Amino acid sequence: MTNTDYDRALYYTHRSQWDNLLILMVRTEDQFLAKKIEHFLHAYNFEKDYSVIEKRLYSLLRYIDHANDAAGEDFLETAVNGMI
Repeated sequence: MTNTDYDRALYYTHRSQWDNLLILMVRTEDQFLAKKIEHFLHAYNFEKDYSVIEKRLYSLLRYIDHANDAAGEDFLETAVNGMI
């Protein structure tokens, strides 16, 4: 998986582009990312308690960070193995 989906999710979240984030949720192949986006958008639209929205946002951002790190390690491993 490429980092493109994670970069887009981070960008759309930062810019509050919820429509684009929803489209990304539907199109991404990463089901965990889609579920994190779904939980955040649902909380953002329907939750009255700000702490729940904040929790869902941080959960989404932590997952994006984790997935970027994992994808970067896979890319680095592939690059190193290709050189040997």
